[in-house]
Amino acid sequence: MDIRPLMAIMLFVAAALMLLIAYLSYRKRHLVVARTMILIMLAASFYTVGYAFEILSNSLRGFKLSLQIEYVGIPFIVTLWLLLVIQFTGAAERLRKSLAVALFAVPVAIFCLQLTNDWHHLMYRRFIANVDGSFPLYTTVKGPGYAVHIIYNYAALLFGMLLFVPMYWRSLPIVRKQIAVLVVGALAPFLLNNFLWFGFEVDLTPFGFAVTGAAYMWGIYRFHLLRLTPLAQAQVFDTIRDGVVLFDHEAQIVAYNHAAERVLPELGATKRYPAHAWDVLKAYPGLLERIGAGVDQGDRFPFQQTDRGRTLHYACSLSFIFEARNSPIGKLLTLSDITELKENEARLRENARLLSELNAFKDKLFTVVAHDIRDPIALVVNLTELLGDELAAAETEHAVLVREIRDQAHSTFHLVDNLLDWYRSQSGNVDFRPLAWNLRQVVRQALSLTGAKAGMKRIRMSEQVDGAIMVTADKEMLDLILRNLLSNAIKFTDFDGTIEVGAAREGDAVRITVSDSGTGIDGETAELLRQEEPFLKLPGMGDEAGKTRFGLVLTREFVRLSGGRLWFDSVPGSGTTFAFTLPGSSGEPAAVGNGIDEERGDGR
Repeated sequence: MDIRPLMAIMLFVAAALMLLIAYLSYRKRHLVVARTMILIMLAASFYTVGYAFEILSNSLRGFKLSLQIEYVGIPFIVTLWLLLVIQFTGAAERLRKSLAVALFAVPVAIFCLQLTNDWHHLMYRRFIANVDGSFPLYTTVKGPGYAVHIIYNYAALLFGMLLFVPMYWRSLPIVRKQIAVLVVGALAPFLLNNFLWFGFEVDLTPFGFAVTGAAYMWGIYRFHLLRLTPLAQAQVFDTIRDGVVLFDHEAQIVAYNHAAERVLPELGATKRYPAHAWDVLKAYPGLLERIGAGVDQGDRFPFQQTDRGRTLHYACSLSFIFEARNSPIGKLLTLSDITELKENEARLRENARLLSELNAFKDKLFTVVAHDIRDPIALVVNLTELLGDELAAAETEHAVLVREIRDQAHSTFHLVDNLLDWYRSQSGNVDFRPLAWNLRQVVRQALSLTGAKAGMKRIRMSEQVDGAIMVTADKEMLDLILRNLLSNAIKFTDFDGTIEVGAAREGDAVRITVSDSGTGIDGETAELLRQEEPFLKLPGMGDEAGKTRFGLVLTREFVRLSGGRLWFDSVPGSGTTFAFTLPGSSGEPAAVGNGIDEERGDGR
């Protein structure tokens, strides 16, 4: 029975398998190792297909042609595999291009010798036909070029195996399995090729490539071969800014990156790895205690180092590394530098302490203002009122001067009052007691309090408020809101002007307006008034002192606390209308007292 067709079919199937692996490698062609794998599989395919044609050939010409096809791949397979090993392990990375040129010098020479063998017979001296016509049809007598090729291939294969040995021992289990797949794929053709040395007539090497293809296919799907090479993994590992140390299941250090070496210089001082953590990191007993713990410590724990007098802070975490079956195979220690964060926290704590001291000083200062400044000013206001009345009755020449002193004292007292109210609102010391109030009564009381000041400028003040309108507000806040808006209108209204207070219902709210016939507000000043800066100085009318816009900020704040909002409309030269809203009410109104305490001499 002629088994040659069956052998040829097996070889074609093996070639198809290798082409499939080349295609899978092409999909990962962005990796250098994958591109080299493509060339290995193509070279092995030429070898396998050529040998299939050699088996099927019936003439010397066909036999020689089959050899030429085989030698498209034969000289380069082992060299390409060695190049893949160099790329995989990262060996001689800087000399890789020069090394590749040197490695391929012999394979290229062998290819050229085989191509021109009929001229010099350095590869095959003679082709002797078998008398009985059995397979193989021809026995070859090898030349010196063939011997050089064999020696070179064995040396390249041995060198590649030696490169794998140190990498195998220091790698993680998943990488070890990838190395094992590459070694099996290389040894299968090598071992079958050795049968030729024992007198076996058929070259089984191409059949070994079927084993190679199956092994590489298994490695691609089972162990992620060609996904990310250990060299690429190492580069990613070293570029991580956090320190990373890998331990195996016996607490031996198997790998670390440069960032970890900067934190733990003892890692670089150790020459051989794997090394036991207790030997390398014996200067850090606290860290070793964490590493030796038998539980997963994913939570972060602190670690400190001292560098040239500066304390460096690190947040560390230790977690298990698991295999696919969830069995632990090692531990991963990460060290994140949080020194700058800790220093910023210390600065913030110091700033917070200073700020607390400043706030305490501010509280003391306002206490002094409330009790040691306001009360004497209130007394001055009362005395100037009495003195002014006496001088006015006596019609002395100093009456005008005393009146000016009285006005300045009033203005200063009003500013201090606003300042204290603002401080109480900002510090949360304002008692907010909203009740139902009859708006007309509250407005009339506010008009009576400011009537004397308006009368000095002959300003007519009136109200247009429905007696049935009720609002919900804190009485003290509402008085301050109206008093500030009316005082503001008086200051910016010229002699013989008018001021009118109105109110109207808007759903559940009440809109209250204070309109004057003053000079109005120009665009630039209106923009300033909408800002939140409380100490803006604005000009007054006539002999009035310049208005400090502190009271408006306080008014806006009290309106907001009461559940409303404040706004204004103004036409330069025609007057200004300030409006604000308050919640309406349908309850019984609270009693409104006489409230005649313009100077608020209650010692508050």
